Amino acid sequence: MRILIAPDKFKGSLTASEAASAIAEGALRVYPDAVATQFPVADGGEGTLEAAVAAGYEERINAVTGPIVKPVGAAWAVRTESGATTAVIETAQASGLALMEPTPENSLRAHSYGCGQLISAALDAGATEIVLGVGGSAMTDGGSGALRALGLKPLDVAGNVVPLGGGSLADVVSVDISELDLRLSGVKFRIAVDVRNPLHGPEGAAYVFGPQKGADADAVEKLDAGLRNWATILQSATGRDVNVPGAGAAGGFPASFLALTNATLEGGFALVAGLTGLAEQLEQADLVITGEGSMDSQSLTGKAPIALADSARERGIPVLVVAGRILVTPEDLAGHGVVGAAQLLDVAQRKSDGAPDVADAVANAAKYLTVATSQLLEGA
Repeated sequence: MRILIAPDKFKGSLTASEAASAIAEGALRVYPDAVATQFPVADGGEGTLEAAVAAGYEERINAVTGPIVKPVGAAWAVRTESGATTAVIETAQASGLALMEPTPENSLRAHSYGCGQLISAALDAGATEIVLGVGGSAMTDGGSGALRALGLKPLDVAGNVVPLGGGSLADVVSVDISELDLRLSGVKFRIAVDVRNPLHGPEGAAYVFGPQKGADADAVEKLDAGLRNWATILQSATGRDVNVPGAGAAGGFPASFLALTNATLEGGFALVAGLTGLAEQLEQADLVITGEGSMDSQSLTGKAPIALADSARERGIPVLVVAGRILVTPEDLAGHGVVGAAQLLDVAQRKSDGAPDVADAVANAAKYLTVATSQLLEGA
């Protein structure tokens, strides 16, 4: 039997690679002669870099400016194949929410400058294609900070460069692109985006995602006004409308790239699957085991495990799901080709009242993931 073990991360507990290892241990307890291939998956957000490295990309680390000025070490990955060099960059590595305290003040100051520094490093490495995974971001700066690291100058009415961060975008009256890195014109940017939010407005980056980054009501209004102005400035400079579905991802990060580079927005799972060779792995599998921390209604909208299950179903391959918790029905899962599912909460320790000990399940996720996998396979 050939088992493809392809989970996403168990957020707060296990990386996708750690989850794959735990699932593999459980599977081999039941089928010791099976060929168990560990293949972490991602949908374009956090975990994309890990999936790329697991698929053979070379990981590199650069010191960059974090979202609130403090230097951070940020990882990215690169691979040269058939004469083309592809770099994979996660915005969260350089400009992630985990790198700052989410306060109203910081929500206005946070920027993507460090992401631009990673892009510069990728250009130095000869990248002809750059894949940008944009989950878990701290900023709401419309991608302006990233391009500032590459030579863009947003100017105020006095001709001065405005401060970094989304809070200053309302003050921009023009952009100077004369010093923008010329290498950008020769690179294809592929931005992994699974949300459909526009750049600004009631469904835009500031109103929908700003509060997660510490923005209060006043900060949200300032950030939205800034993004609205930034869209006008970019359209005036390039003729391109950037207030399009998907441009509101990661604090509007795609907007500047849609205006000033050769960039396209792509579905995250399909993009990562193509980069890592997932289709080839599926062709060799007799069984797929996938999972994530919480299998819920959002999972059914195209998150990596369900998107993987759909791909397996198209090939007639049965799928098992192991998750931290499962908040959808067996019928929901069956509609995507899932023939069996188990959750860690069912095998975790119990409290005195009989309820699952969630803290224990999180702290010992690998152990329970192995047990849940074994039990699921024994009952399959």
